[in-house]
Amino acid sequence: MAKPENFKLINLAIQGGGAHGAFAWGVIDRLLEDGRIHLEGISGTSAGSMNAVVLAYGLLVGGREGAREKLRNFWQDVSKSGKLYNPCQQLPWEKFWYGNNMEHAIFYQMFQAMTHWFSPYQLNPQDFNPLKDILEANVDFDRLNDCQITKLFLSATNVRTGQVKVFRTEEITAQSTLASACLPDIFKAVEIDGEYYWDGGYSGNPVLFPFFYHVESSDIMIIHVNPIERSAPPMLPSEIFNRVNEISFNSALLKEFRAIDFVHKLMDKDWIKEEYKEKFKYIFLHSVSADKALADLSAASKFSSDWDFLLMLYNRGRAKMSEWLYRHFDNLGKRSSVNLDEKLVKK
Repeated sequence: MAKPENFKLINLAIQGGGAHGAFAWGVIDRLLEDGRIHLEGISGTSAGSMNAVVLAYGLLVGGREGAREKLRNFWQDVSKSGKLYNPCQQLPWEKFWYGNNMEHAIFYQMFQAMTHWFSPYQLNPQDFNPLKDILEANVDFDRLNDCQITKLFLSATNVRTGQVKVFRTEEITAQSTLASACLPDIFKAVEIDGEYYWDGGYSGNPVLFPFFYHVESSDIMIIHVNPIERSAPPMLPSEIFNRVNEISFNSALLKEFRAIDFVHKLMDKDWIKEEYKEKFKYIFLHSVSADKALADLSAASKFSSDWDFLLMLYNRGRAKMSEWLYRHFDNLGKRSSVNLDEKLVKK
């Protein structure tokens, strides 16, 4: 297929956030539908890793339309599985009264209490995870390992060292994808080659640094799932927990923003010695923000697998990406559409 005249090459970084990953699905679907953007590299964490591997595999076997279909099938399977295995489902009257506010659901409250008193080694000794079957049904990982049309980078947190582990295309399996999404209060640590891993959100949500070294494109588009800013301080216990969750899963990303901002200043002020300049890349950073799009949702709703809820998030993601394309597409390859000083890196 011929490339569009205004074809752009970028790298995509997809945050994790449980069911809120359906917002990222909507963003990706609209990006694929638009057709003007090609993905040189894809980085993902947790639910972002799920989106990343399904996206890459779909592109590999069916191009853009194949990727869109694969992503829809994946999220439909997540919803169907949730009807059988999700311990946090809302009762009909709870959904009527509270909408998507899962923190009021009795089963959610019971589940949260149990995770504070019992570990997954007690609650789930067989380490059952329905996502494993869903991943293997939607992705042929042997074929994915040979993918040449894009580069994959999935992050997980090494339990022993506390450091981020980045799995590259040829290393990615269902197991490493599950490692990237392993919340330690719900699932046992995932063992890979003698090391144990937890959710990548603790150390990189998502990681950006592979794009500094392993790709040519200077553009990085981040799909946010965890709001960086909230308009008011939390007051209720559930609100405090939600905000702690968001801050924790944004902290590593904000550190990478600061590093990018620092290098930008060195380059702008010509403070880098001539012999080292070629080792640095000027990054053009772009953000599909969740601050307003997901402002009405708490962290508890990340446990919802209701199809209507996932579709709502999907539609919000599509709308947000449509807005971004209209306002910022022409910045690609030329400049950042995010001002780190003003918006993302608070002094």
